[in-house]
Parts: sequence; C-alpha cells; structure tokens
Amino acid sequence: MKLTVVGCSGSFPSAESACSSYLVEADGFRLLLDMGNGALGELQRHCGLYDLDAIFLSHLHADHCIDMCAYFVARYYRHDGGRCAPIPVYGPEGTEHRLTTAYADTPSASSMSEVFDFHTVKPSTFDVGPFTVHTERVAHPVEAYGIRVEHGGRSLTYSGDTGLSPALEELARDTDFFLCEAAFTHGKENIPDLHLNGREAGETASRAGARRLVLTHIPPWTDPQINLADARAAYDGPVELAAPRVTYEI
Repeated sequence: MKLTVVGCSGSFPSAESACSSYLVEADGFRLLLDMGNGALGELQRHCGLYDLDAIFLSHLHADHCIDMCAYFVARYYRHDGGRCAPIPVYGPEGTEHRLTTAYADTPSASSMSEVFDFHTVKPSTFDVGPFTVHTERVAHPVEAYGIRVEHGGRSLTYSGDTGLSPALEELARDTDFFLCEAAFTHGKENIPDLHLNGREAGETASRAGARRLVLTHIPPWTDPQINLADARAAYDGPVELAAPRVTYEI
C-alpha cells in the first residue's frame, strides 16, 4: 500500500496544510480517507480530479468532510458536460443529509446521490476494492469511526478523531502503520471523549503493539514538537509527525 498525506492539520487549515485527508493506493485503486477543508485542491497534486475510486469519511465535522461539497460540484457539473457516475462514499448515518445541508442549494434533495453512492458505516468488516476494511466506533461527540485498511498482509490504522478508546486500541492491534490523531497537549487540555494528546497516542500505540506511529490532526495553535516528545516518551517504536505531501510505503 502507498499512503499520501493530502492534509493533516487539525480543526482548521494551517498555512502549510489542508485539514485531514489521506490517500491510500494499491493495485491501481485509490481510497481517500476524509476530505476536510482545503483537501480537494491539495488532492489534485497527487491524482486526477476524477481518479478516486472510493471515499471514507470518519465523521461529519467540517474539518473531515466539508470539501465533499466542492467535490460534488466537480462531479455534478463536470466541465465536459458528462456527469460522473456515482463513487462509493462510506460515512456515518446521515452523511448524505449533512452534505446536502452544507451545500445549501443543490439542485434537489437527491442530487448528491447522483454522483455519490452513500453507504452507512457501522462497526464491521467489508471489502473496498482490493482492501479489507475494519471499522470501529471511537470516542468523539458525534458518531465517529476509526478504520483499519489491510492489503497484501500489511495494515494501516487511522484513528479519525477520538479520545481514549479501547476500540481504537483493538483496531490498531499489531498494525504496521498507525496514523493517530494528537490534537491536545498533555497537561493543557483535558476534555474526555474528544481528542488524544501526544502522550495518549503513544500509550495507545504501545499497548496495541503498533509497529510505527505517525501523529496527525495537530491544530495550528498546538506545538507539534511537544506532542512528538510526549509520544516518544510513551512509545518505543518509530514515531514522527505527519506532513503534507509526504508518501509512505506500507
């Protein structure tokens, strides 16, 4: 598998990065994990506008899904006059309504479904193209899911947004690559069931036996070096900060 960080800023875009969006590729298939603020523009650095094969939305906060409205425009009003065939979109219950409401004036209440084939995510295991996908609900104020993507004997686990979560720990069990949010700073913010800090991300990776940890979703007002140091203090494996336009082979 190949993972490309399209955007990794938490809560709102930074001067350097769009919000959460990660492109996973294998066997010519392209699966996008989240499409937050600014992601659609950055995505076009890495693949064609119409080259995605499926999209997974971890939850319906704007910094993880709002550029789906812009992508709707690109697919519905395609410049050559040929509307795009529906692409599978996996998201929590109410995803279609959320995006239709956010766009505000789609041609009709069902226009989104003309270019997006919506599938409701629940804790489950299913296939998406060449990938086997496992999803588990994690700890966040809205319905939110972590995802484990497997292919060719390798695995990638993406936390989405979450506080401490036994389900996430199991999802990341022995994973090859753990892409984990670390939005909070240890000793500064302490809001249960919202976000992890660097120390908690490291502890989760350690308990899960993850082989590699990459911290993501760090807001522009948070010092990422503190979170990185905290994660390293809690986790003995390789750990680094996610950065836009970086590609990993898994």
